[in-house]
Amino acid sequence: MRFDYEIYDPAIARTLAFRQVQEGDGPLVHKWMNEDHVHPYWQLNLPWPAFHTHFQKAVNDPHQTLYIGCIHGMAMSYWEAYWVRGDVIEDFYHPHPFDQGIHLLIGEKDFLGRGYALPLLKAMVQFQFRHEDTSKVVAEPDIRNEKMIHVFQACGFRPVGPITLPDKEALLMFCEREEFERRWKDEAFIRI
Repeated sequence: MRFDYEIYDPAIARTLAFRQVQEGDGPLVHKWMNEDHVHPYWQLNLPWPAFHTHFQKAVNDPHQTLYIGCIHGMAMSYWEAYWVRGDVIEDFYHPHPFDQGIHLLIGEKDFLGRGYALPLLKAMVQFQFRHEDTSKVVAEPDIRNEKMIHVFQACGFRPVGPITLPDKEALLMFCEREEFERRWKDEAFIRI
């Protein structure tokens, strides 16, 4: 299988990889959206026809790229990497042209509570910062999702403040390249 980004993280002794979503991933992502730990935050536990329409629109949206996150080749998470310009979030601060944003979920329950969220998030942010003009990655987790807010902070995101989005009350968070690289400068990721 071809991955867009793949690293080995010796801290957890796991290979982490991301590949772009493909047409056939719809049923898997739909299953994840219906998990009890996901649907309160994503609110996409829709019947298949409605979800399929939403998913197709997301896949074809040119301002974002959707990914399946894998650990040792097993699909277990869903990611949306997007350009802030052209997204609703651009109305909540003054974005630079190459600011990126991120949404994520761990879909497979077997991977919950095992300490994988932070290494996966670090890997995706590192992947986003490979775009040399990107100096900031933005997140807006649901304000109720304290676990994910903690993971974002551990990764290097700082809280900016609460915001009201069309679908949720969120906490706007910024991860500046300089802070991310300072925080993880001694971290050994092995690019595959």
